[in-house]
Parts: sequence; structure tokens; C-alpha cells
Amino acid sequence: MEIKKTTIEGVLLIKQPVYQDARGYFMESWNQEMFNEALKKQIIFVQDNFSTSVHGVLRGLHYQYPNSQGKLVRVTRGVVHDVIVDIRRNSKTFGQNLIIELSSENNLQIWMPDGIAHGFLVTSESADFLYKVTSLYDKDSEHCIVWNDEDLRIPWPLHLLDGDPVVSEKDKLGLSFNLRNGTDPKDVS
Repeated sequence: MEIKKTTIEGVLLIKQPVYQDARGYFMESWNQEMFNEALKKQIIFVQDNFSTSVHGVLRGLHYQYPNSQGKLVRVTRGVVHDVIVDIRRNSKTFGQNLIIELSSENNLQIWMPDGIAHGFLVTSESADFLYKVTSLYDKDSEHCIVWNDEDLRIPWPLHLLDGDPVVSEKDKLGLSFNLRNGTDPKDVS
């Protein structure tokens, strides 16, 4: 397992070894002991989520608070541009964002600790997205920051689309992050 730090505090890029031959390939996608040893702490995942999205779908920026979730995410088919936003007020990287291409070809995984808003844009014909989470889904804790927030200025790779991104009505109604004064009470403290 190869682990690299990213520009967002606590967010890690993980690459598992892939063993390939004429038959195809094998990859151990998850190993609790190796993961906890690499992070030097005990992480317990309680729920796996899976989504399929078509080209141009933009999901996010989602987070839960107060029942926040750590997430380990990867793409099992297709290509997405994964977006991570640090919403932890006490973090050195508060308000910063990061985009990482995840695909079934590069087999990268991203670990996001609690306090990260997350979204992705599908740039392949379709994509299957798998994520493990450390806390159960809680509708009352679910929140969304609008994907095109003026303060965050996320450089979504919209040039890879044929038109506008496909965004759910719920995500279109996401709240503003408001970096200037941090008045959003749903920000993670």
C-alpha cells in the first residue's frame, strides 16, 4: 500500500498494488489492519455506499454534521474528478479545495477524515463510485455546500463536458460556504 499526503490536512491518496497478467488483474482493495497501521489510528467503517452516475453528473458538495463521516472513496468503473473541501475551522487548510482524478484505470483511493465536504464530476460515459464511511447516514445531519460557491472558487473541469453539469435540485439549493465571515452554523467546528 502506497500512501501520499495531499495539500489538505489529513487527506491521503492511497494506491494499492495491482497484480496483472493475461487473465486480467487482482487488487486487494481493502485491508483493515494495513489501513489502521498506515494511519496510526483505529478507523472503523460502518457503512458502504455505491453510486452509478452518467457523464456530466456533478454530486456535492456533501457533508454530515454533527454526525460527521470519515470516507474512503474510489471509482470501480469510469472516471470522476473528485473534489474535497476542508470545512474544519481549526484546520490549517480550512477553506481549501483539492481535485483528484479517480478512475478504474489508476485505482486510486482517497481517505478523508471527518470535517470534509465532498463531491465529484463524472467525465467518462458513466462511473461507479464506492465509498466506505465511519458513521451511518443521518438525514438530520446531512448538508450541502453549493457546488459553484463564489468564495470557494473550485476549478471544476467543466471544459470536459459537452454542456452544463447535471446537478440534482437538492444540490442546486446548497448553502454558501462564506469564507469571509464563516457565519454558516452548519460548518464543522
